[in-house]
Amino acid sequence: MSKYTYLRIGGPADVVVFPRAIHEVQNVVRTAYEFGVPYTVLGNGSNILVRDRGVRGIVIMTRDLQRMRPCGNMVIAQAGVPVVALVRLAETQSLGGLEFACGIPGTVGGAVRMNAGAFGGQMSDVLSHVIICTRRGRLQKLSNSELGFKYRDSAMKDNDGIVVEATYKLSPSNKDALTAKIHEYTRHRKATQPLDYPSCGSVFKRPPGDFAGRLISACGLRGKRIGGAQVSTKHAGFIINVGAATASDYLRLIQLVQAEVQRQCGVELEPEIQIVGEDD
Repeated sequence: MSKYTYLRIGGPADVVVFPRAIHEVQNVVRTAYEFGVPYTVLGNGSNILVRDRGVRGIVIMTRDLQRMRPCGNMVIAQAGVPVVALVRLAETQSLGGLEFACGIPGTVGGAVRMNAGAFGGQMSDVLSHVIICTRRGRLQKLSNSELGFKYRDSAMKDNDGIVVEATYKLSPSNKDALTAKIHEYTRHRKATQPLDYPSCGSVFKRPPGDFAGRLISACGLRGKRIGGAQVSTKHAGFIINVGAATASDYLRLIQLVQAEVQRQCGVELEPEIQIVGEDD
């Protein structure tokens, strides 16, 4: 799975499938249900850590579900559409509300599932509704209020439903102003984040009233390394793969950071990344 994750980490999967249409997702899920085979869903692996022993069952990669279209003040996108492409489409249509997401590396499905956000915005602010594929392969429409959104979380994390399409309700805006805001956010991201190394973005959720990166840095952990995993010296909220890191390296470093921040600051850091696969 290291071929399919931003971290370039992860052991083997039993089966990986790449559906190119929603009905193909339904077929895979129905088959898995019929034969009692577990499945794991990934978009483009931007917020995922796959353990070294890999993933049992089926890995469903939704990244080839690429259709999107504007519809009045709304934009409709399938699960595999990159978030940055969604933002570009909204910009070309002079529709505002998604600028905050211009640097989010994930896909629509994953962004909905984790309520991805940045620069004070998040998916729940602009999402109208989604279409999910249930564990029996049926399609179901869920409104924003039915998704149980919280900070970097949603009810989708606790069920087997797969987001296959999302509809965003946006606002008519000045295109030049949208473009300027997107450029501003993009420049800030390049200046402050370690984009030259494999990573999965911010490792920890923001603790109440503070920032994970600030706490980690205050504890003297910038540059701390275990194996090929290292706390970034550019942004301490990121743990990067500086070369041949294993999931074990990464998890041990997460645990070390959590323990030190708890010991020195009395704050419990909660991981934002999703950890999947067979435990060692």
